[in-house]
This record gives sequence, structure tokens and C-alpha cells, in this order.
Amino acid sequence: MERIAIHPRDRAALRLSLGVGLAVFVAYGLALPIPFVVCVMAVLVLCKPGPPLPLAKGLFIAGVFGVLVLIGGLMVPLLENYAFAGILLTAAILFTLFFTGLTSGNPLTMVLVLSFALIPVAGVAEQSLVLALAGTLAIGVGVGTLVSAISSILFPDPSGAAGKAKVSGLPPAVARWIALRATLIVMPVFVLALTNPSFYLAAIMKTVALGQQAGDTDARSAGRELVGSTLAGAGMAALAWAGLSLWPSLWMLALWLMAVALWSGSGLFGTRHTAYRPSFWSNALFTTLILLGPAIEDSANGKSVLQGALMRTSLFIGVALYAWAAVWMLERWRGRDLECQFDLMGGEQ
Repeated sequence: MERIAIHPRDRAALRLSLGVGLAVFVAYGLALPIPFVVCVMAVLVLCKPGPPLPLAKGLFIAGVFGVLVLIGGLMVPLLENYAFAGILLTAAILFTLFFTGLTSGNPLTMVLVLSFALIPVAGVAEQSLVLALAGTLAIGVGVGTLVSAISSILFPDPSGAAGKAKVSGLPPAVARWIALRATLIVMPVFVLALTNPSFYLAAIMKTVALGQQAGDTDARSAGRELVGSTLAGAGMAALAWAGLSLWPSLWMLALWLMAVALWSGSGLFGTRHTAYRPSFWSNALFTTLILLGPAIEDSANGKSVLQGALMRTSLFIGVALYAWAAVWMLERWRGRDLECQFDLMGGEQ
């Protein structure tokens, strides 16, 4: 019997879809704390280009990562007693992490960026949340590694093709500017989140994703990329919620999110030709998870799902509009600065 050939891009989309389904079963089936955060961290691992991490190495990284995240909890006393110094130090740490990720080409650095932005905000709300959230983030990385290994066994790449996809880093000068731009996008929302951590925790996750996405876009296409991906994610979350409401169960939740991940993955990995870049689809999937997860929690706690969803969606759109404006202003300022330097050089000659 002749085997059906599957293109590597199709395999990548299928691995993402299956991995998301397995992550949902683990996070929600085992009733892990903040299960949607576990799914988000798993998606960050699953979207990593190139071959999947070896299971042993991934679990080791998850353990080291948990320790590093706990170190981020040391920022909490500094933010509570010396707020200005704590904010400046946080900005410096985030800039360094953004810069390191851009120059090394390692997308998993974004996991640390997300963690160092979340942990201090959670700690300001309640110290006990630091340990719980650090454990959740580490478990998310471990679950992502596990489901990535399982899905890679079921949909393996052809021999020799796995090592071809390598991501090269950016030159330091370019990476420095992009890291500065991403940090300036994240920090205002980070400061705002310190005033009401429970309300803005999901907004921090969204802003970090926007900071990464805005790093490789220009001012002309930033609106379509940042705001468009947010609206696409909100639409996919609404569709998944409508399907889930027909038969509320863990199976339906996993199947609907697998369908969303397959649609996003087809655009992310180039299986389906679209007018948008891969970062558009990864951010849309990210937005779907951080909108649908809190909606499920609101339903379980007896809160208004519609009101909470509208508030979060409005907040995310506002954050996306701010990121768009920030990209436009910074690029315009940079253009004027380069023009002035060019005029000065011309005058000296």
C-alpha cells in the first residue's frame, strides 16, 4: 500500500493542532492552576521553528526556567518599596531579554520575557501568587515539550529535514533598536498593571506578544498586523465559545481549540496562502487562548461571560492601538534622527 506523502508544512500545522489538543487535556483535565497559561506556554514551545526539543533537554530547561522565574519574584519588594527604581530595573531586564532573543534567534527567550513581566505584577497583588504562577509557567514549558515530542512522533519530518530549519539572529544594531521599541510598548501597560494586577494580568500577556510582533513590522503595516491579529483572535475565541456552548465538555474544548490551532497553523507555517505574515497567525492564536481561558473561568465562577469578554477584548484592542501608535511615533522619530545625522555628515563633507 502506497504511503501518502505529507508536506513538512502540513506536518508542522498538524503537530501544532495535536499539541494544543494534548495541552488542553493535560491543563484542564488535571485541573492545573491557571490552565490557560499552561496552554499559552505550550503554544510558545510548539510554535518554535526547527526541530522539537528533545524531551529530557526540554524538561531540564523547564526546571531551570522555574528557578529563573522565581528569581523574578525578588522584584516584588523592590517595586513595593522603591517603585521607580523597580520599574527602571524591570525595563532594563526586559530590554536585555528582548535583545538576547533577537541576536540569538531563539524564540524561547520570549518565554522568559513573558515570565519576568508577569511575576512581579502577580507578586504585587499577592505574594503567594508568585510561587503558584512560577510553577504554572514551568509546567507549561514542560507540557509544551512533552506534547511537542508526542506530536512529532505521530507526524515526524522526513529524515534529514528536521535540522534544516534554523533561525539566525539579527545584527546587534538592529536588534538593539527593535528591543528598545518592544520594551517601550510593554512598559506602560506593565506600570498600569501594578495598579490593578488581577484585571491587567491578561493584558500583560497580550502586550508582550504585541511587543514581539511589533519588533519585525514597520509603521505602515503595523495597524493591520497588530490590530488585525487581535480582532482575528477575538473572532476565533467567539467561534470556539459558541461551539463549546453547544456541548460543554473537555472533549469539545480540546476539539474546538485544535480546529482553531489548525487554521492558525496553516497560515503560520505557510500551508494556506494568506496576505498576512506568520507573526499575525501566532498572535491571533495567542489572543484566542487568553480570551477563551478567562471566559471559561468566569462561567465556572458564575460571572458574566459576555461582560468579561467585552472588557478584555476592548482592552486588548486598546493595547494594540497603543502599540501601533508607538511603532509609528518611534519610527518617525528614528527617521528624523537619521535624516539629521545624514545632513550633518553632508555638511562636514
